[in-house]
This record gives sequence, C-alpha cells and structure tokens, in this order.
Amino acid sequence: MSDPFSPEVSDRICKHMNEDHADAVALYAKTFGNSPDTEVAQMISIDPMGMNLMTQIKGESVPLRIEFEHTLKDSEDAHQTLIAMVKQARAGLISN
Repeated sequence: MSDPFSPEVSDRICKHMNEDHADAVALYAKTFGNSPDTEVAQMISIDPMGMNLMTQIKGESVPLRIEFEHTLKDSEDAHQTLIAMVKQARAGLISN
C-alpha cells in the first residue's frame, strides 16, 4: 500500500534520491528544469504537483522547481513517475 503525501513521505523520498540517485536528480534539473549547466543538484522536497531542487551552477546555488505532467496520487505514483522521468531523460526523449 502506498503512502499519501506528507512531509515525512517527502523527506523519505528526498533522502533516498539524494543518497542513492544523485545523478538522476542532476539529470532532472538538466533535462526537465531546462538547466543544462547544472553541476550537481539536491532534491529539497516533493509534492503531488512537482519537486523542488537546489542546483549548483558555476559555483552558485540556484533553486529550481520542476512540475510533473500529472498530479501524483501517492508515494508509489511518485516512485513510478521519477523512474519514468529518468528513463525519458536518458533516452533523450525530452527536448529543451
């Protein structure tokens, strides 16, 4: 069973993404955030409408909001959506 969105769910997802998938978080910023100069990125929060990242560009911290294509229902939807987004980005299916 999936968890509805709460601050705890957001924190859990962000911790996992930042610790285990930092390359994917930077790829989200570069591809979906239209920020190709991103050096590194950290997921700060996630909600049903999108995710908030803090990116590093030329030594500067730059906040970035990425909206999802649909409203997420729960943590399982977030999981599947984040996987689909990284697959799209890696396949070059998104145009900036």
